[in-house]
Amino acid sequence: MAGTFIIGLIVRYLLVVLFFPFSALDKILNFDGAVGQAQEMFRPRPLATLVILAGLAIEILMPLGILTGVADRLAAFIMAGYCAATAVLFKRFWQPGDFWHRGQSKARDLFWDFLKNFSLAGGFLLITVGLNGAALPGFIADPFASSHPYTQSP
Repeated sequence: MAGTFIIGLIVRYLLVVLFFPFSALDKILNFDGAVGQAQEMFRPRPLATLVILAGLAIEILMPLGILTGVADRLAAFIMAGYCAATAVLFKRFWQPGDFWHRGQSKARDLFWDFLKNFSLAGGFLLITVGLNGAALPGFIADPFASSHPYTQSP
């Protein structure tokens, strides 16, 4: 039982470690820079500040739900949406115009980040719906329920 718990915890932590603590800590330590980046999409500055505060709340609270199993499927669903939204809003690889250029390319760098965000979204959706989608009806019926990630399967 202890081995199952530890493996489950490690797997879930590997999925959220980018956000909690690292991205959340970066937003806290470099708050003005994060707000400045958000202002590229959200104006005026108070709106950008609100967006960063919302992102910070998501990056702290949702990983905690995923790690503890408290409403973990809903937390994972929210994280999947967050990853997709940040990909579309902040990893706009189509804008620099140098995707097909030889050598360094800002667009290709953004493209890989864009794909990584969507890959993370897929990982989070596995928690939400299960490996084969069988957990989807349960999630729809009770989105706040736990998947009970640390109980031993029969």
